[in-house]
Amino acid sequence: MMTFRNLPPENITLDLATKGKHSALAKIATRIAQRTALDHRMVLRSIWRRERHGSTGIGHGIAVPHALLHPISSPVTWFTRLAPPIDFKSSDLNPVDLVFTILWPRSQAHTFLPALSQLFRFVRAPLFREELRLARSADEVMAILQSEAWAKNQRPRAMAARRVAVS
Repeated sequence: MMTFRNLPPENITLDLATKGKHSALAKIATRIAQRTALDHRMVLRSIWRRERHGSTGIGHGIAVPHALLHPISSPVTWFTRLAPPIDFKSSDLNPVDLVFTILWPRSQAHTFLPALSQLFRFVRAPLFREELRLARSADEVMAILQSEAWAKNQRPRAMAARRVAVS
């Protein structure tokens, strides 16, 4: 998954507690701003503006808040696992616990939809979602995101070995 393949561990937040959708997006925007020197209000405003057009909750407990921004020259991505899951007004009405946030350079808008489509293909795999929900660290999340196994809807070897050892 190209947009999340090289996600640094600092851009991964596990078990973030929030009071709802706005709280979750505000906390994520603040963390993104701290890592990128972007204004957190601008990040939140941009994400929230898109959210008002329709929920970015895509089903199966996943949301993909996103925005096209002028001030950036390369994509900014963030993975957040929420605990507990929250209502995101997803079409399937399932609460969201996996949030993939994407800020994309407006100057590269033509490449955004293919990247988003690639992410959607990966998150359709039940094993992928399950592994992200069970990950115990940012390093495990990174291994899951970097695995090629998801393209074949297979469990990555490292994750499969861990599951056997835990059983």
